Amino acid sequence: MSEPTVNPTPQQPSDPTVRRPDKYIWAIFITLVIVSIIELYSASSFEVRAANVFAPLLRHISMLLVGAAIALGLSRINYRWFIPLIPIFVIVSVALMAYVLVAGEIVNGARRAVNILGIAIQPAEFLKLSAVASIALIMSRAQEKEGVRTGGVVLSAVVVILFGGLLFSQGLTNTLLLMGISLSIMLIAGVQWKKFIVVILCYGVVAGAAVVYKVKSKNEKEKTLTTEQLAVVGEQSDDRTGTWIARIDRYMNNWGEKYNDTIVAENRQEMYAYMAQANGGLIGVMPGNSRETSRLPLAFSDYIFSIVVEDLGFVGGFLLLVVYLSLLARAGNIASRCSRAFPALLVMGMAVMIVFQALFHMAIVTGVFPVSGQPLPLISKGGSSILITSIAFGVMLSVSRFAVQNGKKKEIKAELELLPEEVRADNPAQVQ
Repeated sequence: MSEPTVNPTPQQPSDPTVRRPDKYIWAIFITLVIVSIIELYSASSFEVRAANVFAPLLRHISMLLVGAAIALGLSRINYRWFIPLIPIFVIVSVALMAYVLVAGEIVNGARRAVNILGIAIQPAEFLKLSAVASIALIMSRAQEKEGVRTGGVVLSAVVVILFGGLLFSQGLTNTLLLMGISLSIMLIAGVQWKKFIVVILCYGVVAGAAVVYKVKSKNEKEKTLTTEQLAVVGEQSDDRTGTWIARIDRYMNNWGEKYNDTIVAENRQEMYAYMAQANGGLIGVMPGNSRETSRLPLAFSDYIFSIVVEDLGFVGGFLLLVVYLSLLARAGNIASRCSRAFPALLVMGMAVMIVFQALFHMAIVTGVFPVSGQPLPLISKGGSSILITSIAFGVMLSVSRFAVQNGKKKEIKAELELLPEEVRADNPAQVQ
C-alpha cells in the first residue's frame, strides 16, 4: 500500500546566501580590541587609584565585551532589517542631541553627554552613525542610469547640514568629519561631478557663515561685559568659540616650530603628546613603560595614539594606521562585489566613518590638524565611541554575510524579492 502524497508547504523567499561573516573584518576588530586593552592599560596611569589599580582597565574591557556582543549579534541579522530601523535611530539620535544642547552634562568645556541609567551617553557619536546610514539609504533610493537624482543629492546635503548644525556647538572637528564622510559616500554612489562640486560649495558657504556668525556674536557679547564679568562667563559658559579661535591661531602661528613652544595650561596636552611620540622613537619603549602617560590627562582617550607611538614606536603607529586602512580596503572589496546599491553604500559608509575618525585622531595628535577632541575608534576609552564603532562593525559583518556578491541570477532574484522595492537599485560600483 503506497503512502499518501503530502503537498509541500509553499516556501517564502529565503536568504540567498549562507556565508559566514567576513573573517578579515573580524580579524581587524579583534586586532583593534587587543591593541585597545594593551594601550589602555599603559595609558591609564593618570586615572589609577591606589584602591584598585585595574579598575579603569576592567571597565574598559567590560565595554569591549559589550561591543563584541553587539557586533556578533548584528552580524547574524540580515542587513535588510536595518532599513526600517534607520529612521527610528535618526529620530532618537536627533532628540538626544537636542536635549544635550539644552540640558546636557558639560564635558571638557562643552555640553556633550546625557546620563541614562547611570551611563554617560554622547549623542554626537550616534548622530554620526545616523547620518551615514541615512545617506546610504537616500543614495540607494535615488539611483538612476546617469548617476544620482538631484533630489537625493539635495536631501543628503540637507541632512548633513542639519546634523552638522547640531554638532557645531561641540566643535568643528565633528562637523568637518561628517561633511567629509558624506562627500565620500556621494562619490561612491556615483553622484555627478557638477552636483558634487555644488554640494562642496554649499558646505563651504554654510560652514563659513556659521563660523563668522559665531565669532561675531562672541565679540559683540564681550564688548558689553566688564573684565570681571568676562572671567565669570568664561568659567561657566559652554561656548567653545574662544577655544576654537585660540587653537587655530596657535596652530597657524606655530606651524613647524611647536617644539620651541613654552608649556602652558593651554598647550600642555599637545606638548606632552609630542614628547611621548618623540620618546617612542622607531620601535618604542614597550607597553607599560610610557614616560608621558602620567602627565597627559587625556592619554587614555583623545591622545591615546601618542601613547601607542611611545610604546610601539613609529613602526607600531604605522602598522596601526595600516590596520585601519585595511578595513577600508576590505569594505571596498565587499562593496564592489555587491549586486545592490544599498548594501554596498552601507558597508562603505560604515568603514569610511571609522577610518576617517581614526585619521582625524592621528592627524590631531601628530600636529597635522589643529587640536580637537576625537577618539581613536575602538581603542580610546569611551562607552559611546565603543558602542557606535561596534555597531558599525556589526553592520559591515551583516552585509558581508547576507548581501549577494557576484552571485548567479537566481541568487540576485532572491535578494531582490527580499528587499523593499525602493532600494533595489543596481550597485553603481559593481565589478563586471
